[in-house]
Amino acid sequence: MAPLNDEQLHQIRDERRDQIMQAALKVFARRGCLGTKMSMIAAEAGISHGLLYHYFKSKDELFITLVRDAMTEAASEMNHIYELPGSPIEKIKALTENILDEKGAPYFLLIHQTRTAEGVPEEARQLVEHYSMERFVEQLLPLFTEGQQLGEIAEGDASRLIASYLSILSGLMVLHAQEGGGYRMPETGLLLRFVQGR
Repeated sequence: MAPLNDEQLHQIRDERRDQIMQAALKVFARRGCLGTKMSMIAAEAGISHGLLYHYFKSKDELFITLVRDAMTEAASEMNHIYELPGSPIEKIKALTENILDEKGAPYFLLIHQTRTAEGVPEEARQLVEHYSMERFVEQLLPLFTEGQQLGEIAEGDASRLIASYLSILSGLMVLHAQEGGGYRMPETGLLLRFVQGR
């Protein structure tokens, strides 16, 4: 058997790192930062405890990495909405469906814990503060304003409407994640009635 080249070694390392991060996300979402041990993450990932430390020096480093990835992905998703085809309400519908996708539930719990739980690394808290609700409101403001001008979205203070919309979605995701998938999400059309003022 031929030895692995550098590219293959990098690919294996990247795959192992992703495996660890997915396992850590599941454990952190279930147990929180304080209730999680590195040994639990290693067991979830199916690797040895020692191997885990080749990828991450500490539980805090792993938690911070997950929070950073979650927040940058959320910001990217908000920007991506402008590239979608369709009217403003069609774009908001696509964003709503994306946010409420079950795959995102552990990330919402992670962010919720970062905001509310004790024992969370300060750097993780700072990341969440940097990607504040106000920042997401600013990103969506042109889209909601255009929708109001077209009569697709309820009149009034667009910033407050966006903040309410995002708060509802966040609350639904946290509730869904905490219920272990037993909570039945409302239909997107029903949620959009709030945005449309109907």
